[in-house]
Amino acid sequence: MGYVVNVEKRWVLPLVITSLAFLFLLATSFNVGLVSSLQKINGLFSIIPSRHHHHHATNQTSLYFAESKLSRRQQQQQQQTRVVEDKLPRFAYLVSGSKGDVEKLWRTLRAVYHPRNHYVVHLDLESPVDERLQLASRINKDRIYSKTGNVYMITKANLVTYRGPTMVANTLHACALLLKRSANWDWFINLSASDYPLVTQDDLLHTFSSLDRNLNFIEHTSELGWKEEKRAMPLMIDPGLYLLNKSDIYWVTPRRSLPTAFKLFTGSAWMALSRSFVEYCIWGWDNLPRTLLMYYTNFVSSPESYFHTVICNVPEFSKTAVNHDLHYISWDTPPQQHPHVLTLNDTMRMISSGAAFARKFKRDDRVLDVIDKAFLRRRNDEDGFTPGGWCGGKPKCSQVGDVANVKPSPGAKRLQGLVERLVSEAKTGVNQCK
Repeated sequence: MGYVVNVEKRWVLPLVITSLAFLFLLATSFNVGLVSSLQKINGLFSIIPSRHHHHHATNQTSLYFAESKLSRRQQQQQQQTRVVEDKLPRFAYLVSGSKGDVEKLWRTLRAVYHPRNHYVVHLDLESPVDERLQLASRINKDRIYSKTGNVYMITKANLVTYRGPTMVANTLHACALLLKRSANWDWFINLSASDYPLVTQDDLLHTFSSLDRNLNFIEHTSELGWKEEKRAMPLMIDPGLYLLNKSDIYWVTPRRSLPTAFKLFTGSAWMALSRSFVEYCIWGWDNLPRTLLMYYTNFVSSPESYFHTVICNVPEFSKTAVNHDLHYISWDTPPQQHPHVLTLNDTMRMISSGAAFARKFKRDDRVLDVIDKAFLRRRNDEDGFTPGGWCGGKPKCSQVGDVANVKPSPGAKRLQGLVERLVSEAKTGVNQCK
């Protein structure tokens, strides 16, 4: 009897192994899958404790928690980055020039460039074709511009007459293009090839990140003074409206009286306009922008009056006007047609003003090299960008890094002091559309 029991015991283990093998083959035949079958077999054998198995499981568990923590940390950092990025504004620039301005315009464009922003570049029809082709080629071949796609040149150039409404039409054209190309910008800034920044784009982004994005920086006044007699009442024609060759405006008679349907305002032709106001000027849903555009067709130096009169005659927007153009400009007293050309002698006055931009500058004047080195930390060559938190690669700024990484310079403090004072004044309404 004992022998029979021993024989039966000897056959138990082979029987169990054979049964498990049969179950394995049966599972795989029903497409349960090899991995699933192995998991089941491991489950069956898991009743047998193993020090090695326990140690391996502990390592796997530790690795799992470590990876989970790392993943959560990365997600938190990404969320924080997105929050910071959402708080940062974006600017939409028009940088314009005329005959002989290619190098000046290129230098200004490089100095104000940031991958977050959007740029429309325009050389007017007076510029020779080869100049416009040269600028277009530079933009197309630039590695950073090609990658970001945020620099657009108006290849079908407009004829722009100085002091004429064609300059307003060109500005509105750029605004319309910027609205069409991107829904993601907050302020429109117009510059000429004779302008240059006094602060970095990181300074500007940092300062404007805390502002109400409906604010409009536009220098204005209703006290026309000598402009009432010399600009508002004469009638003129802009040849750029119907001729291909550029020429000055010419006068027609009779003169006209001041309007009674709206109040005239005048000021600086350089401004930083909110997206909401730009949309109003383009769409003109109550028709005032179009009415005023027709009125200013015969107004001398309409770029110094059109946007100012629009904003101050609409209650919705008049409360958003901040009476400054963010520029340092040196004028005669009383002002003449053109401001002074800035030189090294104006450096301290420019910087102490706290302004974001200055004008006018001659091409490659030494004062621009001083601004580059001392205030923008920019290399003194035409291809160097103004360094910022976005700059990556070697050499610096050869690649686009984190566009939400903003590193303000001391210029941010100067600009912030000016902007805070201006916004505080605007809130009182004392110097607003008066």
